[in-house]
Amino acid sequence: MAFDAGMVLAVASELYDRIVGARIEKVHQPERDEIVLLLHIGRENLRLVISASPNNPRIHLSNISKENPSAPPMFCTMLRKYLTGAKVLSVRTIGFERIIFIDFEAHDDLGYPFKVTLVAEIMGKYSNIIFCHGDNMKILGAIRPVDFTTSRVRQVLSGMLYEAPPAQDKKNPLEETREGFFESVYASEKRADKFITDTYLGISSLVAREIAYRGEGSNEALCDEFFKLVNILKEKSFKAVMIVDESSRPVEYAFFDIMQYSGMKKVYFDSISQLIETFFTSRDNSERVKQRAADIFKLLTNTKARLEKKTAIQLSELEECEKKEEMRKYGELITASIYMLKKGMTHAKVIDYYKEDTPEIMIPLDIRLTPAQNAQAYFKKYTKMKNAELEISKQIENTERETAYIDSVLDSLSRASGQSELDEIRRELSESGYSSVQKQSSSKKAQISGKPIEYITSGGYRLLCGKNNLQNDYITTKLAEKSDWWFHIKNAPGSHVIMLANGEEPSAEDFTEAATVAAYNSSLSEGKNVSVDYTLIKHIKKPSASKPGFVTYTTYWSAVVTPDAELCERLKKSK
Repeated sequence: MAFDAGMVLAVASELYDRIVGARIEKVHQPERDEIVLLLHIGRENLRLVISASPNNPRIHLSNISKENPSAPPMFCTMLRKYLTGAKVLSVRTIGFERIIFIDFEAHDDLGYPFKVTLVAEIMGKYSNIIFCHGDNMKILGAIRPVDFTTSRVRQVLSGMLYEAPPAQDKKNPLEETREGFFESVYASEKRADKFITDTYLGISSLVAREIAYRGEGSNEALCDEFFKLVNILKEKSFKAVMIVDESSRPVEYAFFDIMQYSGMKKVYFDSISQLIETFFTSRDNSERVKQRAADIFKLLTNTKARLEKKTAIQLSELEECEKKEEMRKYGELITASIYMLKKGMTHAKVIDYYKEDTPEIMIPLDIRLTPAQNAQAYFKKYTKMKNAELEISKQIENTERETAYIDSVLDSLSRASGQSELDEIRRELSESGYSSVQKQSSSKKAQISGKPIEYITSGGYRLLCGKNNLQNDYITTKLAEKSDWWFHIKNAPGSHVIMLANGEEPSAEDFTEAATVAAYNSSLSEGKNVSVDYTLIKHIKKPSASKPGFVTYTTYWSAVVTPDAELCERLKKSK
């Protein structure tokens, strides 16, 4: 579902109840198109997120803290100048548009109050955050300035007066009458949901389909369901609901109950903000990390493609070496029949004594060589192929090991959640010899390994989970004791998980939970009944000069578990 006008109205209503009267403590801009306001009201601290992301624009209260850049962007600096210490006066909307206005009372250097307004336009790829001064709404700045080269219809630049986006040629559903609805629906030949989205402002496809689903059968029923939605909007009787699939992945979200997905599970939330945060957080974070890690991803995919091509060539060469016994046999057969052969012959017709029926076979000869020299040439080919087979086998093993390492970095990259983790992966690749095409971070923070993820089992044992190969090495070879337990997904990339046993014997439940954490933090996190190897740290060996994250072990046990996101979230140690 798009973040439609109904959802905007629901968020604005909730924000009005929660943040009016709050003071702005801090202003952050963790992303180039997102700001975060830290507010304080009564004894409560709140975090308001406003995102103008083209893919996931939204506004909501949040409990998640993000990393901030070391130097704040200009837009953030300007907001800090005006908003730090300011008081929220009002949260309002206009018409049935996807725009929220947040009014503040700020003070100048002499203590005189003045009004500023933050405008959040939640309009897909045209989303924007605009900061205005006074009742005349003079624009002080925008997170995404719009000049004449971008739009000839509406510009958003400092010094101009704010104007709302051009109105669409559609009706406001909050102002519609039953007579007007019937007049429009009878004049239309479109499908019910298409008629609603084409006729009325701010209604998403999901909401239109829901009205059509509930009002199926007649125009009277469709009209009744349409005005039930209108009443929800006017009375502000919103219900935060999310539709999830069988794997508990979010599919849709809405501000009222959804009935059309009869085969899927519905999850209800206490607030609209909680719904929006749950739905968008993982999706938005994944897209952000993908953008920031484009250079890493390109390096890894190119390297993997090169390794796959190299492996194919090596396997072809290894297959050629399988003819070595044939070369030896030709040399021996030529030697056995040398009295019959002469220099200048193109082929030797000899008896194959290696087969029971002793057939005659033709062996190619080099006319420039004597029979004895031809035999020696075949023996040399045999020796060369035999040595090559050993060397190529070693090369294939090294290539497969390097491919497994690249896969492990790709797995770490898929689960990275912030800039520091990306910098850590860059550092790892640099130390592993891939730095020639890698961006080098000048931040000192990038040179310091971050903390592994911590979990606590039901029995009270700490679990340490590495976020990347450097952390995997650190927790396995530096932090863990010989009596601690080590867990890893079997034959697939994934995190090392250490259970700090303190010399005790954990219960079967603790082992199962640790194995589940290892399965969840792996490339098989979406699988079922996956195998996880576990053993004592004293059995883990780190070969010298091996890639980060690579270890060997021979004594181990295996457990079969199914990755469980809810269990892992419950076991995760709170910050």
